[in-house]
Amino acid sequence: MDRPNDAAGASDVGSAPTAAGPTVVVVMPAYNAAKTLERTYADIPHELVDRIILVDDVSHDETVDVANQLGLDVIIHRQNLGYGGNQKTCYQAALARGADVVVMLHPDYQYDATRIPALIAPILEGEKHLMLGSRFLGDPLAGGMPRWKFISNRFLTGIENLAFGLHLSEYHTGLRAYSRRLLETIPYELNSNDFVFDQELIAQVVAAGMGRRIGEIAVPTRYFDEASSVGFKRSVVYGLSTLRVVARYLLHRIGVRRSPKLTARPPQPPASVV
Repeated sequence: MDRPNDAAGASDVGSAPTAAGPTVVVVMPAYNAAKTLERTYADIPHELVDRIILVDDVSHDETVDVANQLGLDVIIHRQNLGYGGNQKTCYQAALARGADVVVMLHPDYQYDATRIPALIAPILEGEKHLMLGSRFLGDPLAGGMPRWKFISNRFLTGIENLAFGLHLSEYHTGLRAYSRRLLETIPYELNSNDFVFDQELIAQVVAAGMGRRIGEIAVPTRYFDEASSVGFKRSVVYGLSTLRVVARYLLHRIGVRRSPKLTARPPQPPASVV
């Protein structure tokens, strides 16, 4: 088990071990997840996963203790950086450890981790660069999703599909998988530290010409008391922020206002061999 790292922002991370096949790393951005972390961990298909990284964003419960007991690779923020800031550390750490595929999984047991093999298969086969676990390919209301969340999700997803030219069933999921190439192409470190990070990242993927390489699979919906959930007021702020992401993307696409966030990184030359 690796010794936990302290981090004020991006954390000090080590290099990855050499692996014969593609390296799959699961990252979990965590905040007060002690009650659900063990159940989430138990559902992960460990035979397919090379490493599990948990980034703790100054939890006030026993999240770090539980993660250490489970033998996870734990990174601890010294100050709360928000959901987006947590993910930035997650992806930096996963890439530094040699990940070829990075799975982002909320540790609140709301998403079914047993679906990870189906989620990453299109990436491993070279067909997709981003895969989303969609609650809306099933019946989220039957799984306990509040009706107001259902309606707002449908509205925002419809707007984003129109703007991005896609036909996804959901953009707002906490189970995602990325190829290494995608994370090395988009400047995700420029994104918000708040919840809208996820939507900015999808806009970056589309702006980079990789929209057709986005796919999705169905995941069951699970709502219960211990699962993390954003309240109504915060959801309104999130919705408005998502609409601003869409507006920024459209202005960038037509050349009215170019955004550094939506400009892909130039290809990096291969490292020289000494």
